[in-house]
Amino acid sequence: MNQLPIVKLKPAFHKEKEVVQLIFIKNDELNNLLRANTGMRWSKTMNCWYLPFYKTITQDLFMLLKPKFYLDYSDLKKHQELFDIKKEVEPIIKPTDVLQELSGESLQKIEEFKLWLNSKRYSDRTIGTYTDALKPFLRYYAHKPIAEITNDDLIKFNNHYIMANHFSASYQNQVVNAVKLFFGKIENKKLNPELVHRPKRSKLLPNVLSKEEVKLILQALTNIKHKAMLSLIYSCGLRRSELLNLKITDVNSKRGLLIIRQSKGRKDRIAPLSEKTIQLLRDYFTAYKPKEWLFEGQNGVGQYDERSLASVLINALEKSKLNKPVTLHWLRHSYATHLLENGTDLRYIQEILGHSSSKTTEIYTHVSNKSIQKVISPFDSL
Repeated sequence: MNQLPIVKLKPAFHKEKEVVQLIFIKNDELNNLLRANTGMRWSKTMNCWYLPFYKTITQDLFMLLKPKFYLDYSDLKKHQELFDIKKEVEPIIKPTDVLQELSGESLQKIEEFKLWLNSKRYSDRTIGTYTDALKPFLRYYAHKPIAEITNDDLIKFNNHYIMANHFSASYQNQVVNAVKLFFGKIENKKLNPELVHRPKRSKLLPNVLSKEEVKLILQALTNIKHKAMLSLIYSCGLRRSELLNLKITDVNSKRGLLIIRQSKGRKDRIAPLSEKTIQLLRDYFTAYKPKEWLFEGQNGVGQYDERSLASVLINALEKSKLNKPVTLHWLRHSYATHLLENGTDLRYIQEILGHSSSKTTEIYTHVSNKSIQKVISPFDSL
């Protein structure tokens, strides 16, 4: 079965506006299709096609690209706040709210901020997110010395720029958090973001597969390497990056443990390895003989590519004929929910998944059918 070319959707900020990037391996047919589509834009700085974000963008791109291309929107779904935007088109900035160029003082302070973030060992991605979110605020007040900026200025920026232009809740939170951190650490001045009215976050339930559906997906794979990768994600509740960053030395078969190093929040943790998983990894190891990374790329060079991993799941879904928009993260959610349904204590699930707060783990109680199935509907007694 031929694999469809993958088009990955990624949320981004471009020129202080929310956009969706289309990331894919060079494809002339796809380039011509996008070039002919009204509204599609090419960015030299981002080196990709993009569209201004609007509410039904995923559905529209599905209609445009099917059946020749596969749309991977997993990254876009992680930012669910984007879907709360009450606009259908790109926001228009009022002439009075056009942002000015960054002042020399602002440029210097941003560099100091970057150095501080780097000294605290923030990841490159996080540093970029914070500085990109800070820039529109400093541009809005380019005429004013940074030392004179107050809480009232933050409130005014929120009301007259963010809210007036209908920017999303996620953008608003990023900017406010970046401003708070910048002034607290670089200017030694505490701005109180609690004075800024912020919308409540959407409370979304995780997508969960049944055990039978997980089994269908895994049994559809005939390649031992592919089966080992997806099985390990499910059997240990791994994030995609955590799987790809595993090294051979992270597997401790004697103790039945998998060591996940420097994952989200730069935390190490361990996850239990079942005997069935260990045997599958042994069969894979015998067949492929990896040298450093547990799952190596083509011809044993470097780490396995994340786009290729997405293709593995797509192939499994096609073969299993499971008609659901499953992503790799669904396997992690399913693992946690199935643990809970098997009677595993929430505290252990929290440790295994690497959640900093128990509140994050508690969301699985809302999708577990362990207790819900015991509820008898009054309809049955009518």
